[in-house]
Amino acid sequence: MKLYSPDKSELMDVSSIERDGSDLVIKGKVFGAMPMTARLRPAEAKKALKLLDLKTALFILTLPFRN
Repeated sequence: MKLYSPDKSELMDVSSIERDGSDLVIKGKVFGAMPMTARLRPAEAKKALKLLDLKTALFILTLPFRN
């Protein structure tokens, strides 16, 4: 999975998303070269969910079925 900036340049190439205890571990390369491992803790995931409104949450659910 790749994440892009507003100018459509590649920011991060995610190679894996795994569980480690209560955390979500995201591994990949930033800017195509620098390896990175990020951890998402439960408290931060709760904060992220609070940022979503119903319309955006529904969009995220339908995203895999879009072209």
